[in-house]
Amino acid sequence: MIRKFHVLYVGQIELDNVGLQGTPANERLYSDERLREAFFTARDVAQLMDELGFDVLWTAEHHFQREGYEVFPNLIQLGLWLATQTKRLKFGCAFNVLPMWHPIRMAEDYAMADIVTDGRVVLGVGRGYHSREVESFGAPLLDADKNREFFEEQLRLLLTCFDEQSFHFKGKYYEAPPPVDYRGYRLKDITMVPRPKHLPVEVWMPVASGKTIDMMAQYGLKAMVTLNGEKILDDVVRAYHAACLKHGRKKQLGEDMIWGAGVYLAGSRDEAIRKLEPAHDERFKWFAPFGFVRYADEHGRTWGSPGAPTTVPKLIDGVKQKAWFCGPPAEVIDGIKSIEAKYPGLENFMMHWAEGLSPKEFKEQLRWFAKDVMPAFKR
Repeated sequence: MIRKFHVLYVGQIELDNVGLQGTPANERLYSDERLREAFFTARDVAQLMDELGFDVLWTAEHHFQREGYEVFPNLIQLGLWLATQTKRLKFGCAFNVLPMWHPIRMAEDYAMADIVTDGRVVLGVGRGYHSREVESFGAPLLDADKNREFFEEQLRLLLTCFDEQSFHFKGKYYEAPPPVDYRGYRLKDITMVPRPKHLPVEVWMPVASGKTIDMMAQYGLKAMVTLNGEKILDDVVRAYHAACLKHGRKKQLGEDMIWGAGVYLAGSRDEAIRKLEPAHDERFKWFAPFGFVRYADEHGRTWGSPGAPTTVPKLIDGVKQKAWFCGPPAEVIDGIKSIEAKYPGLENFMMHWAEGLSPKEFKEQLRWFAKDVMPAFKR
């Protein structure tokens, strides 16, 4: 039963000339002044969400994006600041790209944020998907197998920092501590200082391949899946559930998952589609080349796979796939409940902010959603 409401804001600035016929994504280039806007947009949205009764604002870590789509480089630092600007809202990291961090540094930074905000920063990790980012930090991405191997070792070290009072960790890429002399003795172990206040640490990760799902279940990570078509969503939920059972973690279908979808409220479905379409199209101008079209055709094949559609999706495609819900509140409620009914353990719904939608318009949508949609679930 859905009872918690989240928002995903990946950190876009207010983009101009949006839509398929608007400025090509690779030609966007904004000034430092414009790129700073997203931090204060995040503050304004967080304060509104706090007032309206939302639960978590999730943001995304990215680097070098002069195009203005995703401009937050440090989510733990951002969440720490936003916690000082709000009263109760939590701030999720969707996601800290672990290959661009030293895992002990991330563990320390998160522990500090967890302590001083009393648990209002929620940890998330990911493997990354931008070659410009990950490879520029000296980590592997183009070699997918090496990326997965590197990430898994980092994850084990990160969790060791949280779970062990003191430890010695030795892997292929990291040894902590190394066998060096320190103040007259040979180091055998270290203790992370400080450790988080809230243990065990709740760690979230986006659902990707089957191998990733199995790894998530093995290490007890929770799952986020957003803007997936109904068929792909069902495959993911059931694969995660089966992997958890395999590793001795008994859950209900949908438990420990966040399901995200696009939402736009209007007097009618046609009106909502008309108003949202340019922002939706701007999103996929940027994200479709990265493989982020998670819809299925009539044969159940994922878009982009052999024989399935390879085009940039239209908003009406997303509405048909139940990745986007557009129209009056009653229709949106019915659509969300049609997915909720399939998964008895599903408690978390997340609104995805379409990247081309202005902050003003999105805040209007948040107010309307909180007033006329959330009460149908928060009971």
